[in-house]
Amino acid sequence: MSMGLIIFLVVLFIAALGGTFFAFKQEEKKMKKYEEEGDTVEDQLRRSHEYESSSLKSNIPLQLAIYGVTILLSLIVFAVYLF
Repeated sequence: MSMGLIIFLVVLFIAALGGTFFAFKQEEKKMKKYEEEGDTVEDQLRRSHEYESSSLKSNIPLQLAIYGVTILLSLIVFAVYLF
């Protein structure tokens, strides 16, 4: 049973890491798009202000969901293992 628990938790960790990597790649694609369109200082400043307000609405909830599910599933697995 403990080997199954370890395997499950490793898979869960890899899934959380994959979700984080996915969010990172989305931001990287945006940056490439901006570079291709031509980037001015005014555009960078505007995007910086937009990012500060929008990241709290999109990126942080995504990360909270990824790690919240991971922690919840880990706690459930530990509870099942202990009882």
